[in-house]
Amino acid sequence: MKKICVLLVAIFALGFAANAQDAIGLRFGGGSSYGAELSYQRGLGANRLEFDLGMRLKSESNFFYLAGVYQWKGEITDWLGWFAGPGVKLSYCVNHGVGVAIAGQAGLEAHFADIPFQFSLDVRPEYEFVLPEGCVNNFGWGLALGIRYMLN
Repeated sequence: MKKICVLLVAIFALGFAANAQDAIGLRFGGGSSYGAELSYQRGLGANRLEFDLGMRLKSESNFFYLAGVYQWKGEITDWLGWFAGPGVKLSYCVNHGVGVAIAGQAGLEAHFADIPFQFSLDVRPEYEFVLPEGCVNNFGWGLALGIRYMLN
């Protein structure tokens, strides 16, 4: 079952990447759970949307999810910026069901003119208001390190 889920995630990510226009990469997190995400950012003028497809491993339960966050962006220096915004998350808790959460995300990102990569450090607190039975914790948070390839 786990192999099938990983395969489906990989196929979805490759299809998603084929249509990407701004930045795509990975986001590795910790905090109340540990996991990895395929991350895609789509610019909307001065702001952007971020979509993350990932999995989390917790001692109580494991789950797969899709998170979407609208981010306001700003510059601190010519290579360092900030971002923050609200979002939602749809998750599937293995052997327990589907969950829905509201989330926020805030962080710092570095991007250099000489290389097409973006590096980020952020925090994403979440409150799951639809919680599958058997999955504990309505509130969670995650500190994450991201690396994305800038597509344009």
